[in-house]
Amino acid sequence: MTLVLGFLAAIGRSTLAGLAGVGRFALYAAETISHLARPPFYTREFLQALVQIGWLSLPVVGLTALFTGGALALQIYAGGARFNAETVVPSIVAIGLTRELGPVLGGLMVAARVASSIAAEIGTMKVTEQIDALTTLSTNPMKYLTLPRVLAATLAVPVLVGVGDVIGIMGGFLVGVGRLDFGAGAYLKTTFDFLESWDVISGLIKGAVFGFIVALMGCYHGMNSGRGAQGVGRATKTAVVAASVLILAANYVLTEVFFSA
Repeated sequence: MTLVLGFLAAIGRSTLAGLAGVGRFALYAAETISHLARPPFYTREFLQALVQIGWLSLPVVGLTALFTGGALALQIYAGGARFNAETVVPSIVAIGLTRELGPVLGGLMVAARVASSIAAEIGTMKVTEQIDALTTLSTNPMKYLTLPRVLAATLAVPVLVGVGDVIGIMGGFLVGVGRLDFGAGAYLKTTFDFLESWDVISGLIKGAVFGFIVALMGCYHGMNSGRGAQGVGRATKTAVVAASVLILAANYVLTEVFFSA
């Protein structure tokens, strides 16, 4: 009986700790959003974050999309050949990239690059008491550190997703024309005939949500980093893992909302 009670107590402690963490994160997110309507606004910090998150993430997102589009074309062709349906390659590549693979892979790549960077940067600032110095100088750390990064990621990631969609479709096009003997004109015509505007728009909305998640997780775990190098390293790891899991969960929820009908 003692072992059972101990086991149940451990489960209860873990559950309560998890719920407390969710509550703290929800309050942090709500506070971040509340600062959108209240001055001051740190434009310089926002522009720097926009460059760091958007422009500098473009190479890794573009390369990921290019190779994903090419691999997707090969896989769909190989699968379609079993049913004499090789002609669906252009349309499935375009729809798959714009609806799912473009936003999800782009979000995960940005999470790996940006969430870790933000968490490490803010965590180091906390360890070296720079955040305390901001408070002493009457500067709200939420407005100076969190809000510019969250806003920049929310605006930049949809743009990265859109660029990645184009590059990914071109990757499928290059493989389809150069490797699978599709005609260039017929490939492009099939792509645009079957691709609808909502396919693209839904992916861009997902990108905005994923960008918000990535930056918020990086800032939250950086702000709550433990002391010392080990604490910063743990915060960085946790930020990337949490952002990646939340992106996948949010992707399912958004897909259910957008396409369940």
